[in-house]
Formats: sequence, structure tokens, C-alpha cells
Amino acid sequence: MAGLIARLKAYSRTPQGRRTIASARRAASDPRKRAQARSLLTRLRGRR
Repeated sequence: MAGLIARLKAYSRTPQGRRTIASARRAASDPRKRAQARSLLTRLRGRR
């Protein structure tokens, strides 16, 4: 598990990782995208 977190930290420091984070932040601030994500999580949790 620690290896995965270390790889994620390293990725977040790269230019591509920073672009990905910025894109995710923009999507998270959009109410429509938030609703889509919430419904997706609800469907995924319901399958368990």
C-alpha cells in the first residue's frame, strides 16, 4: 500500500499529474459533474 501512495505522490509532482489534478478540480467545481459522480458512486456501492 505504501508503494502505491509513493507512486501517486510522484505522479502528482509531474507536469502531467498537475494537469490531471487541475482538470479534476475543475470538474469537481461543476455542479453537473458532481451530480454525475455522486450517482456513479451510488451505483457502484449498490452492487456490493
